[in-house]
Amino acid sequence: MKTVILAGGLGTRLAEETTVKPKPMVEIGGRPILWHIMKIYAAHGFKEFVVALGYKGEIIKNYFLNYYYMRNNITIDLSSGQTQVHDGELEDWLLHLVDTGLNTYTGGRIKRLASWIGQETFMATYGDGVADINVKNLLAFHQQHGRLATVTAVRPPARFGGLSFAGNLVEKFDEKPQIGEGWINGGFFVLNPEVFDYIEDDSTIFEKDPLERLAADGQLVAYQHESFWQCMDTVRDVSYLNTLWGSGAPQWKVWND
Repeated sequence: MKTVILAGGLGTRLAEETTVKPKPMVEIGGRPILWHIMKIYAAHGFKEFVVALGYKGEIIKNYFLNYYYMRNNITIDLSSGQTQVHDGELEDWLLHLVDTGLNTYTGGRIKRLASWIGQETFMATYGDGVADINVKNLLAFHQQHGRLATVTAVRPPARFGGLSFAGNLVEKFDEKPQIGEGWINGGFFVLNPEVFDYIEDDSTIFEKDPLERLAADGQLVAYQHESFWQCMDTVRDVSYLNTLWGSGAPQWKVWND
């Protein structure tokens, strides 16, 4: 089963980083967040990716074109140009890096990948969010409910500390808890190919008309993920994710080294 990763947006809210690189290439723990997302899927056996490129897509292409050599020790014979790679331990992933246009919106990017997906159910997510989600369970949920689309619903981390009172006495202080209500779209979709019919063209925002129509038609179900989820929208988010990675036990690291 293929996994689509939307990696073509401008990332304007993270302009401190995205003036020189696309948002999915912003590094967490020395690796692009795109790599972390792929590792989540690969840990559950989903290792074929269709990456929808757009803004500065050549940087993503160059990263993966050189990935094999950059991750291993190499010997180069400068007289002949021959290269030998040593001690290689690499991910057994298959990547399709597809240019979906500079100004294409999320729905349009998905629509442009129809020929790459074919008539198969596929997964899709954004190139800027991680979670400790079990995507096998997500797929089973989708298959059990028999609808055209499944979205993962998450409770985002609160921006501020939470207070619980007993009169004027603070009974509990919870630093940046997951909010107790207010489910939002966390990405990590499972989609049947009929979803392409809900998308008009490059100007379609997937989160607007397609998902609204799917919901109105009774064809959208929500997989409620109560555990860790974090998007990367701001420099603060980048710093937070790097802090978690540096702790040695980041919640989204569901793979073994």
